[in-house]
Amino acid sequence: MKLTHEQRIELHGFNNLTKSLSFNMYDICYTKTREEREAYLQYIDEQYSAERLTKILKNVADIIGAHVLNIASQDFEPAGASVTLLVSEGPVKNAPKDIFEESPGPLMESVVMQLDKSHITVHTYPEYHPDEGISTFRADIDVSTCGEISPLKALHYLIRSFETDVMTIDYRVRGFTRDKDGNKLFIDHEISSIQNYIPDDVIEMFDMIDVNVYQENIFHTKCKLREFDLNNYLFGYTIDKLSPEERIEITERIKFEMDEIFYGKNII
Repeated sequence: MKLTHEQRIELHGFNNLTKSLSFNMYDICYTKTREEREAYLQYIDEQYSAERLTKILKNVADIIGAHVLNIASQDFEPAGASVTLLVSEGPVKNAPKDIFEESPGPLMESVVMQLDKSHITVHTYPEYHPDEGISTFRADIDVSTCGEISPLKALHYLIRSFETDVMTIDYRVRGFTRDKDGNKLFIDHEISSIQNYIPDDVIEMFDMIDVNVYQENIFHTKCKLREFDLNNYLFGYTIDKLSPEERIEITERIKFEMDEIFYGKNII
């Protein structure tokens, strides 16, 4: 007979484990002129305004079963936005049997489950190279939950919500809870890699590297898009407007930028 989650781990009281998911995405673009760069930044600012980011975070809250207490949002000049949701637990009535299971979660579906005091945040960072050419956009999203439920439920939806060239994903379980005999539990589920919770079709799209510290319950996964189409990185024009030499140079610069972000260091 398969045991339920509650039968496998009988706790002394409330589950005090804190589970934090940090999702960082990067969009890279090549802009030949200052005007193109400014147009790209304006496009990004419109695509990822505080209003749209608020909708994304509300959907995340629905997926992990959070009750939103307060929303603080702000658009910045000349670019960028931040949104913070304070969320709290709610009653669990007729909850599905799988609500406590670690999983990538649905693409978009309301999931009802218990959640203690927690938060969801997003901050955006438009940026460009000082000699023009390369422009980048980064969004940092943090989903922190307390108790048995997992922010990993929101991972599938977050990946689908952004057009991503490079992703870095961190997951950490902190603190401890106690079983009925008083023994400390520093994690309440099995995990060997964040990749376990990324859908197969997404894994096929990216090259991935894991850097995990298992004894500390710290998991880190880097992802870089495999297929490269130069047209996807040009803003306002296509490759037919470029000479063969320009295509080669721009391709090398964009791939170099992606590699430095992916490996997290300057490559000389």
